[in-house]
Amino acid sequence: MKQLLPSSKTLLLTGLAVAMVALPAFAQEHAAGGTANTAAHPDKTLWDLFKATGFVGWLMALTFTAGLGLLIMNVMSLRKDKLGPPTLVDELETLIEENNFDEALAVCQADGSYLANVTAGGLVMKEAGYEEMIRGLEQVSMQEQFKLNQQISYLSLIGNIGPLLGLLGTVTGMISSFQEIEKIAAPTPAQLSKGVYESLVNTTMGLFTGIVFLTSYFLLKNKVTNMSLTLNLMSIEILKKAHIK
Repeated sequence: MKQLLPSSKTLLLTGLAVAMVALPAFAQEHAAGGTANTAAHPDKTLWDLFKATGFVGWLMALTFTAGLGLLIMNVMSLRKDKLGPPTLVDELETLIEENNFDEALAVCQADGSYLANVTAGGLVMKEAGYEEMIRGLEQVSMQEQFKLNQQISYLSLIGNIGPLLGLLGTVTGMISSFQEIEKIAAPTPAQLSKGVYESLVNTTMGLFTGIVFLTSYFLLKNKVTNMSLTLNLMSIEILKKAHIK
């Protein structure tokens, strides 16, 4: 780090000294003048701000709740032990080493997990040789990965709807403010505040919804890609234990 020049140090120390003197004075003035203002206009609670959003705010709250439910469901289901149960891996390895392909295929069809489905895609091609088994596995894995991406795509939808609903709330808030201006020749700030609150709070909620669910979508999308690759390699290792050329 470069050392500060003497003139810069002097300015910095002077600024700190002024701030130390000015801030207490400003705080006292704010406390003296702010007490009356707070008594006349108490700070709004989060519930008060939410009520100012109107029907768009309630619609956005329902959207956020639905998105949160989808997010929790996806986080719980997109786990390695769900998509590729360790007990299934052990069972398939044992059956395939014994060349008991029919029973291994039945186990995969009964399980229905990602690993089971892609392994079954390889097992149905056992008569055509190992290369065809791998090709069948790859085809099924593409279908399974598409299903997983489709499952999380609703988070992207909600993440894009949120800012649009916020924009809708902004427009309705502006309409409310202009209606007050039309009805009253010289409206006071308090009379216009409801429409302003509706605009700003809806915009904030929309942006927050977009940030939460678009970020979650991209994180889960990367997770799906990584887990699919890992499970595909696991399935290939299982099929390698078959005595097929």
